[in-house]
Amino acid sequence: MKDLFLDTVGIIAVWDDADQWHAAAFAAYQKLLAYGRRVITTPAILLECGNAAARRPYRTDVTDLRRMLMKEKLLIEPTAQEIEDAWTAYERGEGAQAGIVDHVSFQVMRRLGITEAFTNDKHFEAAGFTLLF
Repeated sequence: MKDLFLDTVGIIAVWDDADQWHAAAFAAYQKLLAYGRRVITTPAILLECGNAAARRPYRTDVTDLRRMLMKEKLLIEPTAQEIEDAWTAYERGEGAQAGIVDHVSFQVMRRLGITEAFTNDKHFEAAGFTLLF
């Protein structure tokens, strides 16, 4: 079973029932978990989630997810070269002008051979990845 990448947009949409993408994200996430798909992400994604959740009822979900990912060795640190390559792509405006955290995600996904992202962020699609909701 192929791994998939958790993006901030997808994670927040699952946790936040007021999010415009909640219903689609929640249904897709439940299906992925039922199929036993393994999820990975980076510390930068969790930092974004932590900022978004700081004053929300799902604040502790971020730390719970972080603990689980760390325990399972699914929290992936980008390499120095990946960060440098991400900044280069960012500067060139690749991925439909994606932000730097997305570019770091793209680099990590390419290294790990991950082609699917749990998100509906069109920047991932522009970078050649499959969106999962």
